[in-house]
Order: sequence, then structure tokens, then C-alpha cells
Amino acid sequence: MNVNASIVDQQLTGILQKHPEWFPAGDANKQRSAAFVLQCMATSLDIPQDQAADLLTDGGNDAGVDGIHLGEVEAGGFLVTIFQGKYKIGDYDGKANFPENGVRQAVNTVQILFDPFRKIVLNDRLAPVVEEIRSLILDGYIPRVRFILCNNGMPWNDIAQGWIDELQKDYPAKVEVSHYNHDTIVGILQRPDSVDASILFSGQVIVEDLNYCRVLVGRISADEIVELLEKHGDMLLQRNIRRFLGLDNNQINTAIKETLHSEKSDRFYYYNNGITMVCDRFDYNAFQKGNFKVQLQNLQIINGAQTCKTIHQTMRSAPLGSIAPYAYVMVRVYQLNNGDKDFVQDITFATNRQNPVDQRDLRSNDDKQITMEIGMQDLGYTYKRQRHEGNGSPEIITSAVAAEATLAVWREKPHQAKFLRREHFGKLYDEIFSDLNPAQAILAVLIFRSVENERKRPTKQDPPSFMPYASHYISMLVGRNFLNDLGIALTDVTHQNFKQAVGLFNQQSDEYQAGAVGKIGDALVKLYGEREVSLQQLSATFRRGDLLEFLTD
Repeated sequence: MNVNASIVDQQLTGILQKHPEWFPAGDANKQRSAAFVLQCMATSLDIPQDQAADLLTDGGNDAGVDGIHLGEVEAGGFLVTIFQGKYKIGDYDGKANFPENGVRQAVNTVQILFDPFRKIVLNDRLAPVVEEIRSLILDGYIPRVRFILCNNGMPWNDIAQGWIDELQKDYPAKVEVSHYNHDTIVGILQRPDSVDASILFSGQVIVEDLNYCRVLVGRISADEIVELLEKHGDMLLQRNIRRFLGLDNNQINTAIKETLHSEKSDRFYYYNNGITMVCDRFDYNAFQKGNFKVQLQNLQIINGAQTCKTIHQTMRSAPLGSIAPYAYVMVRVYQLNNGDKDFVQDITFATNRQNPVDQRDLRSNDDKQITMEIGMQDLGYTYKRQRHEGNGSPEIITSAVAAEATLAVWREKPHQAKFLRREHFGKLYDEIFSDLNPAQAILAVLIFRSVENERKRPTKQDPPSFMPYASHYISMLVGRNFLNDLGIALTDVTHQNFKQAVGLFNQQSDEYQAGAVGKIGDALVKLYGEREVSLQQLSATFRRGDLLEFLTD
């Protein structure tokens, strides 16, 4: 028996018992297989299980896609992660290969789904996502595809690998196929909370005490970075791997790769901004003249994650000896006390503020966020300021959801709320959180959650075709009508009338949503007339904000 396979099977039992509503009623084996895909998505994408449940697409007409995640648009492209699961019920040996027909289906799926002009019949959960992807492609955005094939066994055989090689040859740098199984899941769940590492610094280093902190500045080779990531992986980076921008879809990373492959690789040190690390303690043999082996406790890379990942992938794929042995990177190491968490956040924010991907964590110690946390606690809610502080109950609100809901409901920018999530804690941060009190933020979240719940599990027969794209617009209209019935302006919503406001919303939420859906339907008729509108057109319409002028009071 494979212990990890048994552990994962127990986890699936727990998921099915705790959340049966996430899975279609009926075949218990199909439910367990879907739960396995859900667990793979939650761990690989580093998202809560309830969010992973919303990504499930398994069923008839699923084109071999059991789950799909559409990433955010950046630098003219976007990442799509597709999951196909093959869970062998009652198999705890973990020795069966991923089936050949599953790999063949995955290859065919990639070739069909991303062609906007190919006709394909898909189920109601998958079709809206695929047509949104195709709509982005028609607007000129370039997809990058990661297909994760997951099972409770071993990878595929050599014949199946040949099909994958042919696919990647046809679409160079655009398609990645990965294997995921019970060992991967348990490995992620058991990863340590901290990293202790030993790094060889080449040549001389500068070490000094500066304002009660120890600082070390030196250089390390690209080979040392590869060895470091091979041993400790993304635990060093405080970033989820899905946020790596890729070698060929990001200009900076592409430049790093090209420099390493060129005759200028020995000058890499001069072209790169370097890496910033923090640790609890570093030590080395000061009796040496140079080439110090530095021991670091609780090491984290807070700036330079993209550089590290790009070097790692480039060096691993490069022919032996093709990159100069003198490709170095400047490294700054700050030894900070455990009580310096706020200082770490300040350094991280200052050195990363050009990269909006990380803004949520970087803003977590902002006064607005701390005030939100304290204020929500007084109202009976828990506010999670940092990305890795997940949610799990209706009383828990993450800063990401609060930002998205507020921008849609109160700031009335639903298209930016959905399609500019990367900027919620960047250039849109002040617009969202300035003059926002905890009561207003909670009400926005309650409205948004109610609308999203109806989208995910409709209570009405035959919901309109625009529903998969319209949650943020519906939330905006619900917010308007709700405030109108309260009889006060948003600025007058405070902790003092919070309970009264919640009571009114709970009473009238169904009526608010029905009115909002009707108004959006009318707006679409004004925009397109009575003709049928495709899912691709609907996706583009809501993404661009075309309807806003038709939804004014």
C-alpha cells in the first residue's frame, strides 16, 4: 500500500462528507473522482477548496476537461490551466500509469479548444469559460496552456510521451503538460514552514551592522541558484508557482533567458538588479578570505523571484556547457529579528512595487487594512489581510474578495473588478479602500457572495445565457437598489445601522437580484436588438464594459 495514496483517499472522503453540494448527486465513484480533481486544483493553484469547486467542469460533453482555471491577462497574454483526472477507485498501490487514451484526449483538447472558429459542443459549466478564452484570443491576447494530468498512480508511458512531445513541438513554449498525483499533493501539504539553506558566495562579501540589522552583500553563481531551487523549490519564493510569468510570455524574463544563452552571459551580473533575501540569522567562517559558505536560517527571497525561476528553468533546459560558468547574480541578505515582520513587509513592498502580482501581501500592513481587520472583528467577522490566510466560513472575509466586491458594488466598476484583479492592490487600491469603512465592505461582500451563489447554483429555471459573465454587474445593480431602499447615501452606512442594513438585504435579496437580471437583459436588447448573441460576444461585452451606459438610473 502507498501511504500517500491512502492519505489522499481519506481526504476525499472528508471533502465528500463535508461538502456534498459541490458534486452532482448520483454515482459515488464519479463524485470521488471529481473530489480528487478538486483537491489537485486546490493544492496546485494554492486556492481554497470552495474556489476549486467552482472550477470543476466534469460531466457529459467536457472534452476531457475535468477542471479549468483562467488566469489574468498580462503583457498581452494569459495562462489557462486545464485538469484531467483519472482516479482509480480502491487502488492504494499507486503503480498504475496514467492511461494512454487520457493523454491522447488531452492532446486533442488543446488543439480544439483554443481555435475560436472550431465548433464544439460543451456542457454548461465548461462552455462559458471556453468562449471567454476564445473571446480573449479574438481580441488579440495570446494563450499559454498548462495541462495537468492527475491520477493516483504513475505518469504515462513512452508512447503517450511521444504524443506530448509532438504537441509541444507544434506549439513551442505555448503548451506545458505536467503530471500530478497523491505524492505531489501530500508533498505540498507537508512542506515545511521555513527553509534553512547553505549558499556559496563567490569572491568577497560585504557584511556590516546597519541600524540594528545585519546586512550581507555578495554574488552567487547561476548554478548556485539552480541548486537552491532544486532543493527547496517555491518555498523560497513566498509565491505560488502559478504566478511565475513564464520564459517566453514576459519581456523581462525573456531578456534574462536570452542573456544567459548569449556570449554576454559572463556579464549577467551587470545587467540584473539582483536578489533580495531575508533570514532570521546568517553565519559564515570569517577566517576565510573569500568564497564563503553562508548558512541561513528561515530564508525567504522577497525580491527576485522571477529572476530565480527564469535562471532555474533556463539552466535546466540548456545544453551542458552552453552557459558561461561565470554568470553571477548580486544578492543582498538582511538578517532581521522575528519581531521585524512589519519591516520585512516594508522592504518587500519597496523592492517589489513595480510588480502588481504581489500587491495584496505587500499592502497587508497598510493602515487601511489593519483598520479593516479591527473594525470587522467588532462586527462579528474575521478579515484576512494576507493571501495565504484562506477563508473557510461565511464570517471570514479575505482582502481580495473585499476589494473585488467593493469595486463592483460601491465604486460601480464591475468590469475592472473582474478583469483587473491584479490592480486591486496596485493602481486601484486607493479608489477601492479610501473612505471605505468595515460595515460598507462587509455589505459589499454579502451582496457579491449572494449573486455569486446564484450563479454557481441557480435556483431559477433556465437562467439567461449571460449569467456566467454578469455577476459583477448584477452586484452593482443590487447595491444601487439596496441603498435606495435604505434611504441613505453610502457615506452614511456605518456600524450603527449595520444590523438594520443586513436585515433589509436578507429580506429583499431575491427581489434585488431578479430586478438586476431583468435590467441587464433589457440593456442587452438595447445594445444588440433582438438577435441572438453568442457567448463569445457576451464575454467581450461584459469585459469591455459596453453595457454601463445602458445601466444608468
